[in-house]
Amino acid sequence: MFMESATEHFLLQMKALADPARLRLVALCRQGECSVSELANVIELSQPRVSQHLRQLCEAGLLDRFRDGRRVFYRLAPGRATGNQRLLALIPADEPLLAADAALLKGLRAADRDSSVAGRQDAGRPPPEKTDAGNRAPGNRALHRALLDLTVAAPLGDLLDIGCGQGRTLKLLANRANRAVGVDIDASARQLARTELLLAGLPNCSLRYGDMYRLPFEDREFDTVILDDVLGNAQRPAVALLEAKRLTSDSGRLVILQRLTSARGDEMQRALAKWSSAAGLRLGPARLVPAIQPQWLLAAATLAEGNVAAA
Repeated sequence: MFMESATEHFLLQMKALADPARLRLVALCRQGECSVSELANVIELSQPRVSQHLRQLCEAGLLDRFRDGRRVFYRLAPGRATGNQRLLALIPADEPLLAADAALLKGLRAADRDSSVAGRQDAGRPPPEKTDAGNRAPGNRALHRALLDLTVAAPLGDLLDIGCGQGRTLKLLANRANRAVGVDIDASARQLARTELLLAGLPNCSLRYGDMYRLPFEDREFDTVILDDVLGNAQRPAVALLEAKRLTSDSGRLVILQRLTSARGDEMQRALAKWSSAAGLRLGPARLVPAIQPQWLLAAATLAEGNVAAA
């Protein structure tokens, strides 16, 4: 008599987790997306040996493998997240070795981040985004409050941040999302974001390369899509809005966040209204942040009536 496929799959996962090294690897990937090299450094095994363990964990459906530029990363498999969470909940939370592994991983990430920032400064180049001190400036504090006000009324669901940079917006909102995905064309910014999110204890986040005109996701995949300071310099802003619209669920919404530089707030509002109309979006009232000497424009859009089915 044959076992049900679900039982067979469960036994395969249990067998995969029975090896101490593989258990440690899964526990590390619970912290966030991890590269092969840093996993090998933490558990002190050769990269070929670690890769063999990782392949078995992927075959068991516990981990997913993906490439970002030249590096290969592993993460908990999101497709079976509920079942995996029940299984991984059985791992003792107070296991000293696993806690030490997590602390070492965070230490390696923090050291890499500090080295990267120092290297850019030595070369006379600014960091990919504002420093933490800059993010604490009054204008950015007001922006954070405005973003929270805008998004607190409805569940975020699955969140996509287009133009995520080093993860400022993801860090603010990810703990209220089912999952959060950030895309950016800058590899160094993605890596800094990956580090910041892991250090912040936000394991539901994923970082990807992404061109805002052609993103590697399914139609209607996200409930909340943020266009994060990307439209102002876009050559084809209406096309970027159309692509964001494609990814937004019928009941979801787009959040448009735009820094005000040379353009005044009223000019940007008129331009945004024009682009949104061309993309078949219903644009809500824009908010200038802060109210005095505004630095940001913040608005939300939904699918226009009559465009839901055809979008």
